[in-house]
Amino acid sequence: MINWFKWLVLSVLTLVIMVALGLYISLRLSLPALDGNSATYHVNAPTELSRDSLGHAVINASDIFDAAYALGFAHAQDRFFQMDLQRRAASGGLSQWVGDIALDIDKKARFHQFEKRAKAVFDNLPSKQQELLVRYSHGVNDALSEFTLPPFEYLAAGVDIQQWQPTDSILVIYSMYLDLQGTQVELDLAREALLTTFGNDIYGFITQPSNYQAALDASEIPLLEAEIPQYPASLRAVINKQDSDQHSEQDTEENTDLNTEQDAPPPSASHINYSNTAIARAQYMGAELPDIGSNNWAVTGNYTATGAGLLANDMHLGLRVPIIWYRAQLNYQESGSDVQVTGVSLPGIPGVVVGTNGHIAWGFTNANLDNVDWIALDDTTPTETVTERIPLPEGEHEFKFEVSAYGPVKELNGKRYALNWVAHHPFAANLGIINFGTAKSVQAAVRTGQRIAIPTQNLVIVDESGSAGWLPGGAVMDRQQASFTAIKEQDAAATLPKRATKLPMVINPEMGRIWTANARVIPAEDFKVWGDGGYALGARGQQIRDRLFEKDTFSETDFYAIQLDNHARFLIPWQHLLYGLLNMQDIEFKPDLAYLNTWSECACEDSVGYTLVKHFRREVIQTLFGGLLSNLDQQGVNSRTLLRGIEPATWQLIHSQPDSWLPADTESFDELLVDAYRRAKHKLLDKYSPVEANMEALAWGKVNALSVEHPFASQIPLVGSMLNMQQVEGFGDTYMPAVQAPSFGASERFFVSPGHLEDAILTLPGGQSGHPLSDFFTAGFNDYATHAATPLLPSEPIHSRTFYKKEVE
Repeated sequence: MINWFKWLVLSVLTLVIMVALGLYISLRLSLPALDGNSATYHVNAPTELSRDSLGHAVINASDIFDAAYALGFAHAQDRFFQMDLQRRAASGGLSQWVGDIALDIDKKARFHQFEKRAKAVFDNLPSKQQELLVRYSHGVNDALSEFTLPPFEYLAAGVDIQQWQPTDSILVIYSMYLDLQGTQVELDLAREALLTTFGNDIYGFITQPSNYQAALDASEIPLLEAEIPQYPASLRAVINKQDSDQHSEQDTEENTDLNTEQDAPPPSASHINYSNTAIARAQYMGAELPDIGSNNWAVTGNYTATGAGLLANDMHLGLRVPIIWYRAQLNYQESGSDVQVTGVSLPGIPGVVVGTNGHIAWGFTNANLDNVDWIALDDTTPTETVTERIPLPEGEHEFKFEVSAYGPVKELNGKRYALNWVAHHPFAANLGIINFGTAKSVQAAVRTGQRIAIPTQNLVIVDESGSAGWLPGGAVMDRQQASFTAIKEQDAAATLPKRATKLPMVINPEMGRIWTANARVIPAEDFKVWGDGGYALGARGQQIRDRLFEKDTFSETDFYAIQLDNHARFLIPWQHLLYGLLNMQDIEFKPDLAYLNTWSECACEDSVGYTLVKHFRREVIQTLFGGLLSNLDQQGVNSRTLLRGIEPATWQLIHSQPDSWLPADTESFDELLVDAYRRAKHKLLDKYSPVEANMEALAWGKVNALSVEHPFASQIPLVGSMLNMQQVEGFGDTYMPAVQAPSFGASERFFVSPGHLEDAILTLPGGQSGHPLSDFFTAGFNDYATHAATPLLPSEPIHSRTFYKKEVE
């Protein structure tokens, strides 16, 4: 019996070892060849692709077309899985990989018909840009042809690799529209539902202007002075305290990755489970959209030791393996001059997205100008039915929707609404960003910025002579007035939409400083024209602005310190409120008060008090507004988009304490607030220390630990976790410059002064290669985790490929 058992164990171990060995050999065979020479029809002259110890791709080419070929080759070698995800996310083809779980995401993408629109965009591009996309595609496909085995993701999913088409790069741009403006599409419809369901008073109260404003011209939109409206009578009849308590077990984390379309989307009605009782305010299952986005700022040469401008940029996006950005340096000639562009590229697109050419440097944050109109169709307006067939691992799913002359149609409470979104028009996408490579001044870069077509961004530029500028870069619809809710069909423009050309800009402001952080940057007088596509609250922008006025001279390391600023200025009033409430009941909350008293006013790794304050605020907001917003969710809109600006209304309720906003069986606002804290604390302990109920387990670094994971990791037993980056204690949060959630944060940290690139910094949250056996899989992540300064410029090459022109026989 013992011998039999021993042989069984040995057999199982042998099988496991053989499987592991087979997997390892398969992975080794799928590693790309980084050295050697090869001939191709698709370069005009010898072109070199080298890599340094970080895997930084350095390309030396005779012209921009050969550089595009080599960049496509490098992207495909290191990141083709990511590229494929991007094009599938935009075209609605994720379900073919993962099955029904992605159907809702694919339907949202198919609603926009991006695959058809990509062909129209390509046909309208200048011939130079068309040729760049063609050459880039050749580079991608030549790299794919060298694979002995496909990347492991394809082996795991059982899906074949499809060659890259020039229009697929347009799909990658569309995937960024979904990422950066997707919630803007949902916001206007949520506002429409709020207005039509609860009327003007509630609408104005929920959507009132922010008390955190930091526009570049210091203009302010007047704050709301109207009386607090009564809580909707239609909801009061169904509110009871039992419902308020029930919701806690089903709550959703605030830090869900909201900006990456191939990950979990923001909760919608289809993702929310309601109790059998009627809607209660605290049953709102969705959580607040965090004050996320990106930061960039700059100073003119008057505020640097060198006299050159200085730029900081950190784009906040979902963090996963592989990371979104790819280090690249392109060296080529144009019009007889040498061009060198260094920065981050986006796999799937030829060119550098954010970077420097030594004369200028540029960076982006989401501008949030309004680019959406929902048009309320008349009952007699004709539509046609479109049928999309979404491939599944076995078979296909048929998806039907209506399309009008204004755009695709969605029904809300029996009313039809057509979507007119900038992304639907041919002027929404181009490769104009490549022209930053030859710009030698802020003024020249501004002219380029006015022609690029990407999701509208706050474009901040500096140059070596000391100038700095800001403008909205990207496609903006030209309108006399922005819409905040749906517009009537008779008010819709009869002509085809066109691109706006007269946008505001700021060049060399007298104060010598520029900052953007996704909140309103434009003057208040322009607000009605350019609208609100989901501005951040503004607290983050204010904090950055104030840091820029604390010194008269800045360096790259000074800017890095601002990017890492995790001072919890925004939550200080909430800490004061909570401390005062608990101090009146100090026997029950004596340990809590100790943590609150030592919270350090920062989102620091060891701060338990920060965790308590943050989740107290979150629970108060859900208690006050949950029932109202869950009512909207049941109508099929995403009410979470309304919560970015909820802070003013929340504090008005806390200060005024109107009885109509109290839940049933709650006698006072003090009781409401203390009960909200109890629920927040118990939910935290249930999640992070369910047995010991140890408050130390609520340290912010543990609750907000950074987990950069591969999307397939959880589906691969035993070894799947090896695909992830090492987990790091959380640092930073929303509403502060150092933005970080478990799977969200600064997708790059970029600090550069043109003409002084030896001091420039570029730190990324992961490695260049998506291959787990590559030397570049994790290279650079430790610098990001420890807040070290990784040099922007590449080091000496350790690998080199040369492509020669293959002669036609």
